[in-house]
Amino acid sequence: MEAHIHKSSLTRGMQALVGLRSAPLDEGSIWEKIEEGYLKAYPDHARMRRAINVGQLYRFLSDIKDFTATFFQKKTLLEVLLKYSVFDTSNTLLVMRPYQIAATERILWKIKSAYNAKQWNSTDGGGFIWHTTGSGKTLTSFKAARLATKLDFVDKVFFVVDRKDLDYQTMKEYQRFSPDSVNGSENTAGLKRNIEKDDNKIIVTTIQKLNNLMRGESDLPIYSKQVVFIFDECHRSQFGEAQKNLTKKFKKYYQFGFTGTPIFPQNALGAETTASVFGRELHSYVITDAIRDEKVLKFKVDYNNVRPRFKSIESEQDEKKLSAAENRKALLHPDRIREITGYILKNFPLKTHRAHMGAKGFNALFAVSSVDAAKAYYEAFRELQAELEEKKRLKVATIFSFAANEEQDAIGDIADESFEVSAMNSSAKEFLGAAIADYNAAFRTNYSVDSTGFQNYYRDLAQRVKKQEVDLLIVVGMFLTGFDAPTLNTLFVDKNLRYHGLLQAYSRTNRIYDATKTFGNIVTFRDLEQATIDAITLFGNANTKNVVLEKSYKEYMEGFTDLATGRACRGYAEVVKELQARFPDPGAIFKEQDKKDFAKLFGEYLRVENILQNYDEFTGLKALQGVDLQDPQAVEEFKAKHHLSDADIEAMRTVDVPSERLIQDYRSTYNDTRDWLRRQKDGAEKEASTLDWDDVVFEVDLLKSQEINLDYILELIFEHNKKTKNKSDLIDEVRRVIRASIGNRAKESLIVDFINQTDLDAIGDKANVIDAFFKFAQEEQRREAELLITSEGLNEEEARRYIKASLKREYATENGTALNATLPKMSPLNPQYKTKKQTVFEKISAFVEKFKGVGGQI
Repeated sequence: MEAHIHKSSLTRGMQALVGLRSAPLDEGSIWEKIEEGYLKAYPDHARMRRAINVGQLYRFLSDIKDFTATFFQKKTLLEVLLKYSVFDTSNTLLVMRPYQIAATERILWKIKSAYNAKQWNSTDGGGFIWHTTGSGKTLTSFKAARLATKLDFVDKVFFVVDRKDLDYQTMKEYQRFSPDSVNGSENTAGLKRNIEKDDNKIIVTTIQKLNNLMRGESDLPIYSKQVVFIFDECHRSQFGEAQKNLTKKFKKYYQFGFTGTPIFPQNALGAETTASVFGRELHSYVITDAIRDEKVLKFKVDYNNVRPRFKSIESEQDEKKLSAAENRKALLHPDRIREITGYILKNFPLKTHRAHMGAKGFNALFAVSSVDAAKAYYEAFRELQAELEEKKRLKVATIFSFAANEEQDAIGDIADESFEVSAMNSSAKEFLGAAIADYNAAFRTNYSVDSTGFQNYYRDLAQRVKKQEVDLLIVVGMFLTGFDAPTLNTLFVDKNLRYHGLLQAYSRTNRIYDATKTFGNIVTFRDLEQATIDAITLFGNANTKNVVLEKSYKEYMEGFTDLATGRACRGYAEVVKELQARFPDPGAIFKEQDKKDFAKLFGEYLRVENILQNYDEFTGLKALQGVDLQDPQAVEEFKAKHHLSDADIEAMRTVDVPSERLIQDYRSTYNDTRDWLRRQKDGAEKEASTLDWDDVVFEVDLLKSQEINLDYILELIFEHNKKTKNKSDLIDEVRRVIRASIGNRAKESLIVDFINQTDLDAIGDKANVIDAFFKFAQEEQRREAELLITSEGLNEEEARRYIKASLKREYATENGTALNATLPKMSPLNPQYKTKKQTVFEKISAFVEKFKGVGGQI
């Protein structure tokens, strides 16, 4: 079994069980005690997350002896491995976290106690689990459902979702955890057939299909059997007709609901709340818990108000007046639509970390108030991007459907859009058809607005958003609940959101991804500040906003003390001041202690700069560096563009911002230091390191987020050559850019040779310089491959095959026998065999690093 355990998963499981060392074991569920200790064990959890070896992890635990003694008890360990773990389809062992186990045990306990007390068919026989979005509800519900089927008296377990789009997603998730463990159904007849089968106790269905079955079938055997219902997002349709039919039809049921945003009296429109429908809260793991445990990210909310002309209507809080404004299309004024669209296009690269050409970054959702708004914005994006070249345009898509004007069950409900596109009016259907046609043209698909074609469009669109093939998705209601894509980091909002609807929509952005994604970015074009505070207070407490919402621009510039941990965090200004004072010349860092100090300090700079890139104020500050402050007209234009006053300009001038050239040099030295340390650890350097580098974390993800691609470097060569006509200066400039890059450093000599051997003046435009380079590089690749094979005396056929495979995967590997096959005929017992193999491997590795992405033939 050991071979199947994913190291990081097991480490997370061990970290999650740290609470054992303080958990009393003589009363209650052991897992509730584990969880209790887990919730108290923090405040320095971030430090433990950064532990990079077992020794550091053990040093962090205050009493590893107690931890291991408890965790490795037979009962505890067997429960973890046999009851609260699951292998996914890739044979990775997923270990449930303490709060997931505790919630599952609560459900099983409630089913058994209700059965013994004959409390079925009532709220005393059920309850709800309040686990915030992103906390792993699917795995928790899966294990609860699976374990419920093990109870002898339970006949069927229904996992019920309230939307057709979630039905597909949930089925895929269940199948990922255990293939063929679930009976799904395409329609009501299929649901009936699956209920009658005896091959599996778990049924996945939608609330709509279940309700149709109950309305159409007055007497089914299942109605009188012992049945468990587990509802996903239990605050929605279950409050209506379906709930009444369920209580009327089923005679012996137990129902449980999972929700990240329960309905309380404060946000309930009628008498019903989550507790009144499902029973009492059985377990909670709220957003503050998840943020503290680093399971989800905070939110940075930008209440954008740079449209003075429309400020009053954007700030309207009276629902009736706002509805009237929506109806008379005052919020769809063409000037307002163009201003907002222009703002998104201008700031999209910064918000999604794509400011540097070629950076992958993230993608975004745009939530709008109506189909008319979706149409207006979609057409505005098309119009404003029409003059851009293809590769610089955002790939914009949209999706919406018919939403019945039903009464809301709670304040803040996001209207439920069905897949019944036939109910849309002809204008909406025509526009949607045109948008899908654009999508088909972009991705060579063939979807349509008929029912089946639309469902397939939805599913394909969801996958392309997750793969970042779609940059911006305009939605009305779809994708704002129940959609999980870690590559999304930004939500633009031109829609009034409240309570659970607001928190659900915001939560599309706060999934953990990498070091670059430090929070979910929310940019609102309505005044949602009070609505945001009301929502996060309702689902937490008065202090929740200090945990859930990101710090202000001023705090990141000047520094702050974290209220949760008491840790002092330095601001950008102080970090920059120390960086320039201690290391004014990045090329003069030679001593190992200086290298280490620089790596830690520049890493701190990268982290704070990565966060500030999301703030409009920082965007303005960086832009100010390129303005001639002695030119009154230029200053006035800058003020108008960024909505700034004279006082704002004066304040910005006091902030020291390093030049782009200096930052490039710092990046180059940072990369050099990382490469030097790697060679030290590989034993390739003569002098051994004299310092402990374990406390230095190189921010590789942050460097990659600002990586410039090869095309940009080649275009820079073309532009710079036109200005200087001096190859020596050109090479110096290009070297600076290349060395600041991670992915292109190995191509430095190749690019310099290209400059030296090419008549750049004869190249007509940027496209031609790119073509000329690749032609040159492919010829060099062919020549150097032949030289490498000849000089090392390699088996030519096998060597070419191995090099081609390495170029395709973009790295060379010693695994398997392919490398051995390239070597000259030599016995493995020969003392020189190992040395020869290592030499060949190193040379091919360097060759691949230099020529990967070049194309051509070997």
